[in-house]
Amino acid sequence: MNPQFQHLHNYSEGMAAVLVGKVWGFIDEKGGIVVNPQFVRAKDFHEGLAGVLVGKKWGFIDKTGSFVINPQFEKVNDFNSGLARIRQDGKWGFIDKKGSYTINPQYIHVNNFSEGVAAALMGKMWGYIDASGTWVVNPQFEKAGSFNEGLATVRQGGKFGVINKNGKYVVNPQFVSMGNYSEDAATIKMGKQWGFIDTQGKYIINPQFTKAKEFHEGLAAVRSGKLWGFIDKSGHFVVNPQFENVKNFTGGRARVRLGGKWGWVGKKGNFLINPQFANAFDFVKVN
Repeated sequence: MNPQFQHLHNYSEGMAAVLVGKVWGFIDEKGGIVVNPQFVRAKDFHEGLAGVLVGKKWGFIDKTGSFVINPQFEKVNDFNSGLARIRQDGKWGFIDKKGSYTINPQYIHVNNFSEGVAAALMGKMWGYIDASGTWVVNPQFEKAGSFNEGLATVRQGGKFGVINKNGKYVVNPQFVSMGNYSEDAATIKMGKQWGFIDTQGKYIINPQFTKAKEFHEGLAAVRSGKLWGFIDKSGHFVVNPQFENVKNFTGGRARVRLGGKWGWVGKKGNFLINPQFANAFDFVKVN
């Protein structure tokens, strides 16, 4: 596809949002316009619908460009498991694909549902609600992440720990910062260094990196000094630190930046596509 758009999103469900002039529309996988540019802003398609901004209000269209939910919301997020987060009158709630409220706007902020619950901010504290809006873990945390593999990271008393779905700590608050679990490991920060713990809170890789990302496809990106590389779960470098920036592995390849340009490497650190692009996105399957 030849360069022709001011901006282009990643493909999602066979379509990509594009900016033409000052308005957004959608193209198909062949680059043809399927929804004419007409929106102030546009989000990606998820579960058959995409959020679009008309004037100052958001609604949702289907893949023909027809409105399924008329513009009426201050902000919206993508549909996830049949529900979308929306903001109305400064408060967040959830709607279904018909635009009906499943949980009325009442929260300062909410996250997407994950494993049947969603983190919600009420006042200054976070807790967790179920799909009916009932609190399953009462608001008590300064920060709260989404559940993954039955666990969620939370902050209480300025330190991060891990709870289960009953709200009980499985790893007591003790870390300066912490990421979500991925492949049974979570990034943690102690002092100024990052390492990894297992689901019981035991160190699997001692804090030693200046930054660290989650494990994906068995490898995690870590920064040693000013350069990024990739380690396995034993903490050994399989791709030595050499890059200015990196993204996680997906489909056996990872985006890396070297000399100000982006390219792709395989899991042995070999270049699959030499660094040559000012910017780049993940590969998507095109039929």
